[in-house]
Amino acid sequence: MDELAWQLADSTSEFFMTLPMDTSLANVRTQVRMTYDSRNIYIIVHCYNKLKGPYMVESLRRDFNFVKNDNFLFFIDPFDARTDGFSFGANAAGAQWDGSMYEGSKVDLNWDTKWTSAIQQDEDKWTWEAAIPFKSIRYKKGITEWGINFGRNDLKTTEKSAWAPVPRQFPTAALAYTGTLVWDSAPPAAKSNISLIPYTLGSVTSDRVNNKPTDYKWNIGGDAKIAVTSSLNLDLTVNPDFSQVDVDQRPAQAVVDDLARL
Repeated sequence: MDELAWQLADSTSEFFMTLPMDTSLANVRTQVRMTYDSRNIYIIVHCYNKLKGPYMVESLRRDFNFVKNDNFLFFIDPFDARTDGFSFGANAAGAQWDGSMYEGSKVDLNWDTKWTSAIQQDEDKWTWEAAIPFKSIRYKKGITEWGINFGRNDLKTTEKSAWAPVPRQFPTAALAYTGTLVWDSAPPAAKSNISLIPYTLGSVTSDRVNNKPTDYKWNIGGDAKIAVTSSLNLDLTVNPDFSQVDVDQRPAQAVVDDLARL
């Protein structure tokens, strides 16, 4: 916050309660500032405490369960169509949460992209700062208005709130209820985004009972993610390492459906 860019950035702190009721302003204060340059969208969020006590964090895992963590998320509709978009956020311990949005409010948490963030915990608040590269998302060229909403879950007060009001029967992620992010000029054209993730895997097998020689094995592979168009990504895998597959990950829609059942 000491940087000049943050001091000059517009801010908002008027949030509306969405749960347990949706008829008043939020009781817990949340302040959001955003800015950007030619490469990144920047956001800094101060989540103030109304009640004393430890922060409620159930997991440090990426794409954590929304309802079990103090967290802040934001949802963007860079196509201005109210159907598709992207979401980013973190819990109070800094675990990242991101996904691609479809059908107006559903989030595919299997989608992960490269971005950076950090949190700081203080007695009166926790602060989250993030940089989202333009090349990590897709967006419609030339438009100067995106749909956007911010959502916060505060477990100590059992309150869920949003910047743009959302009826309690709908998830905060509903793009039909977003506010408007107005750019002073159209964002820079999306650049090619190619992510390469190589890996090596080694194993050693020794059978001393049957006096067999030690067996060494090495495996090499990798993943590639290529942005083909503004709305199409190509995912490639060479020699996949199935030992790293998370077999008990909850379905993405199940996680997002919990947003409406806090």
